[in-house]
Amino acid sequence: MRFAGKLSHQLLILIVFIFAVVLLMLGIVLPQVVLPITEKNIYNYLREPLEFVQSDIDEDLISTEIAYIYQIGDTIAYSDNIHDIIPFRDVSEIMSDFTQDYGKFVYKHQTYYYYTLHNNNVTKIALTGDTYINKTRADILNAILPVVLLTFLFISLVLILWSSFIVKKVEKLKQKIDNIDNDNYDHKLEFSMDDEMKSLEMAVEDMRISLKNQEEYRNQMYQNISHDFKTPLTVIKSYVEAYNDKIEDADSAMAVIEEQTDKLEFKVHSLLYLNKLDYLKDNMNVKLTLIDLNKIVSRAIKEFKFKRKDIEFIVNIDKNSNFYGTEEHWETIIDNLLANFMRYADKTIKITAKNNRLTLYNDGPNIDPALLEGIFTPFRKGIKGEFGLGLSIVKKTLNILGYDITIKNEKKGVSFHIYKTSK
Repeated sequence: MRFAGKLSHQLLILIVFIFAVVLLMLGIVLPQVVLPITEKNIYNYLREPLEFVQSDIDEDLISTEIAYIYQIGDTIAYSDNIHDIIPFRDVSEIMSDFTQDYGKFVYKHQTYYYYTLHNNNVTKIALTGDTYINKTRADILNAILPVVLLTFLFISLVLILWSSFIVKKVEKLKQKIDNIDNDNYDHKLEFSMDDEMKSLEMAVEDMRISLKNQEEYRNQMYQNISHDFKTPLTVIKSYVEAYNDKIEDADSAMAVIEEQTDKLEFKVHSLLYLNKLDYLKDNMNVKLTLIDLNKIVSRAIKEFKFKRKDIEFIVNIDKNSNFYGTEEHWETIIDNLLANFMRYADKTIKITAKNNRLTLYNDGPNIDPALLEGIFTPFRKGIKGEFGLGLSIVKKTLNILGYDITIKNEKKGVSFHIYKTSK
């Protein structure tokens, strides 16, 4: 069943439907349910006066609703009111219907009930029509129907009041959702009852705050990206102007331009790679294989140690520790972490793999606890006010491979812990 329109209209249709079902049950089903009970009563109704009938029909016991038949051998007598109850031409027409001690039969499309009593070859029969049954049904309906109708009307009233209360809540929620991006709208809703509607309102409010934070973060990220890209471009433009004005010679200008171009190219590649990770995360089509972490770390150290010859690399990788993914992804993870370490390490970088857990440590300064929460967010201002994508790339790459990373400030230095997640 499909309803359309407002909730109040749907509820009204539902109430009318239920009312029709109730009437149907009372008019058709209930009479069939009470029929065995009323038939049992009518047999008792027929039997009790029959027990007082002696050898002849006692006129004092004759009822307008009950007729009596008295049979001795072939002789049959009956009460004077029998034709008022069953219009036969001859009593023998119905005598064959009395096959049991009690029961019912149909004569000329009318139902009749009887009860027989046998005593010393004398058969006494009490007979009545379905008037008693119909009267009993009518009495039951007359007793039940007002109670049911009043109860139904009361419940309907309660449902209508409750639905109007719910509809008002829904309308408030709709207005809140319609104005979810409107800061001038009063988003505070007072739902006194702690129910699903209040939970929904709280969920909508959480979503609104989340969207607002995302919008603020997006705006901040655009500003940070613009700043991060603008700096090398400004330097390049300045050295081009300096060369044109003969302030800088070609060699020094080209050296600076080449350095800034490399930085800009690295930032562009990082941004493209970050977008690629978002695509891979949504599609989850990365084939994971067992990788040789020792080879990847050795290759990365060989590349980075020439940038700072004053740093000592200490590597201890347990051969029993297994790491899964692709070489490309793990190279990206190690390279971005070591690039970060090279900026902050004092004298030592340690890389340890044990019990399928990878730990990277540098003896540089501790990270401000206020920065730890958003340190993996791209273009979030980090240590020393710098912006970057490295740690965000590390986090997303690890998540794609089924790993996670945490950062811990040591007494001296900072350690990064990489471990397999439970999923």
